[in-house]
Amino acid sequence: MKRLTILFLTLTTALVPAAAQQTDTEVTVHNDRSGKDEVIELPEGMTYNADSLLHDWKAQKYLFPDTACANPDYNPPFAPEVFQERLRRIPAVMEMPYNSIVQNFIDRYSGRLRRSVSFMLGAGNFYIPIFEEALDYYGLPLELKYLPVIESALDPMARSHAGAVGLWQFMLPTAKRYGLEVNSLVDERRDPYKSSYAAAKYLRDLYKIFGDWNLVIAAYNCGPGNVDKAIRRADGVKDYWAIYPYLPKETRGYVPAFIAANYIMNYYCEHNICPMKTAHPITTDTVIVTRNVHFNQIAELCNIDVAAIQSLNPQYRTDIVPGAVKPSTLCLPQEQLAAFIELKDSVYNYRADELFTRRSLVQVDETEPAPSGKSGRSSYSRSNGSKRSSARSSRSRKSGSRSTTVRKGDTLSRIAARNGTTVSKLRRLNGIKGSSIKPGQKLRVK
Repeated sequence: MKRLTILFLTLTTALVPAAAQQTDTEVTVHNDRSGKDEVIELPEGMTYNADSLLHDWKAQKYLFPDTACANPDYNPPFAPEVFQERLRRIPAVMEMPYNSIVQNFIDRYSGRLRRSVSFMLGAGNFYIPIFEEALDYYGLPLELKYLPVIESALDPMARSHAGAVGLWQFMLPTAKRYGLEVNSLVDERRDPYKSSYAAAKYLRDLYKIFGDWNLVIAAYNCGPGNVDKAIRRADGVKDYWAIYPYLPKETRGYVPAFIAANYIMNYYCEHNICPMKTAHPITTDTVIVTRNVHFNQIAELCNIDVAAIQSLNPQYRTDIVPGAVKPSTLCLPQEQLAAFIELKDSVYNYRADELFTRRSLVQVDETEPAPSGKSGRSSYSRSNGSKRSSARSSRSRKSGSRSTTVRKGDTLSRIAARNGTTVSKLRRLNGIKGSSIKPGQKLRVK
């Protein structure tokens, strides 16, 4: 403990925040050892504009400002000892030490990021219980629930410049290693439940490697390889504040930002930050679908906005639930879910030939093109083509129309696929306006 105290004091005196510029993506501090200014990159969750965070359907429908908030723009000053004592009182097993760099990040949250903090305090009602459940399942410190605050600002659709996605900002290789499906149709990094359990499992595995939560958080940001390298350069000392100078720029601010996030999410009242009010959200439920269904089909027949379906099912990238690929979940408000279950085939068939343009069966036009040359070979081809064309026309006349009998469980889409035609042609040939057909019914397919 004495050694850690010395390290904290050394870092605090060595790095003093510069009074000069602070950009939207960086914090500048002065290193007294080198006599140079040092730039620390902010975690991307601290760079998002508050207005952009309010574009989500849930935020627009269920979050609204607290108009009774007193002095919302006044951020009272406090002595360093006050911040140190407040951090000490946070109920956490992880270290929450104080130094000038942590103070710099607290100032950022309580100052120019006040509106973002107000949003996150409100949006936390949607997501924090999910985080706590996943962390508790793996026996991890619950204060890790504020990691997505600095990762994504609680935006499930967040995407970093490096390609990390979702509330927990998973990179693609790590996501797949921890069981999250990512393909052209699905990105489970945006699924709050699945990504939270994957993140908790990843954090648990990192702790098995490093045995220190600050190092775990650093490794979560820059990868365990970079932390191992920094430890070697610091002569094997396994302490975040000792390896600090050897870490990437963003990771140097990552642990201080995490400490500051824990501080501001606990002591926002002391800084006159009022959480956005949260209306009681609608009750939702989930159903498993085994056929492809488009959000527009659900929206138009079940009386719900597409934006609502997108917000409740952020893992689907193209507004299609790919149930035909594998059983897939669909989350809807209970009333609309009941309508979806009751309508069944009507939803799946509605505008299906218009919304699903990816063909599963294609007819090839084998007609030979008319030759353009005048050589003997061209003349032979023209003659040969004429004979083939004549034979094909003869066969076509002999075959005439063709029909099929509707089987139990058939739909127009299934019959069309089986007979190499389209739903629109079936409707036109048989005078069908909707999608209603009955077993035993005769349908023309040609």
